[in-house]
Amino acid sequence: MAELTGQRNAIDAKIVQIVAEIDRDGLWGATGARSISALVAWKTGASERNAKAIAAVAHRAEEFPRCVQGLGEGRLSLDQVGVIAEGAADGSDEHYAALASVATVSQLRKAISLEPKPEPEPKPDPRRSIRTNPGDGYTTYHITLPRLEAAKFDTALEASHEGLIARWEREQDPGDPAVPMPDHVDAFMALVETGWDREATRRPHGQHTAVAVHVDLKSKVAALHLGPLLGDDERRLLTCDATCEVWFERRGRVIGTGRATRTVNRRLRRALEHRDRCCVVPGCSATRGLHAHHLVHWEDGGLTEMAKLKCR
Repeated sequence: MAELTGQRNAIDAKIVQIVAEIDRDGLWGATGARSISALVAWKTGASERNAKAIAAVAHRAEEFPRCVQGLGEGRLSLDQVGVIAEGAADGSDEHYAALASVATVSQLRKAISLEPKPEPEPKPDPRRSIRTNPGDGYTTYHITLPRLEAAKFDTALEASHEGLIARWEREQDPGDPAVPMPDHVDAFMALVETGWDREATRRPHGQHTAVAVHVDLKSKVAALHLGPLLGDDERRLLTCDATCEVWFERRGRVIGTGRATRTVNRRLRRALEHRDRCCVVPGCSATRGLHAHHLVHWEDGGLTEMAKLKCR
């Protein structure tokens, strides 16, 4: 039985040598097999487990020459060398060649599991990122920040939230409980609007305050510059309170362009805010003296209303 087993081990060593040549030259890909172990299982009729062991020994034959030599001489079995090739660390060929001669497969597997594992490489810190996931009517934002910047963001958000709550308490009407208390979403949007206003002050003709609108004098249809047609509500909103650069067209041809100007100029806005302290429209609790959604559009006589405001 020992003699027949040695012959079988020598035959397995010859198979390993052939598989190593195929693996080294990359010939297995031309056979249509998915991997070198799949090719071995196909050609030898071995089980998937034995095919993987043959492929592992063939792949690391140069790292464990003594173990492969013991397999060729019939002293070691394919199972023993396969366990070593699949899990042993580099540079342990001599140690396991001696141990395999007196150890079973289970003992070899136990010895390999007790090897000191190399320290894993430190994982890189996650990079800062903002990802969006648009949905039906809503967009979900995923923000990744390092700890220091996350703490700065949390502090700013809490400060904004406390400021909104303080203003809500000052402006809250005891007889009107319909106004909800500001939450953290309101605080976040307040931070965004504050930063946007600051950028608008630094660049008064940026995206926040400058709107280029094409107006057809015949049909009174407006369209954004290089953009889609505007609906009635959007047109009224964009052309009521914005820095507008209006291009006038007739029959598809430009007949005039207006210089960039603020529909409600800054001096009038400051005067109204200083005079009224809050919105004069009944039922509105806004602290701004002039609010966009209360303006009368120029198509509905808004210029006349603005003249009245200036005369006051």
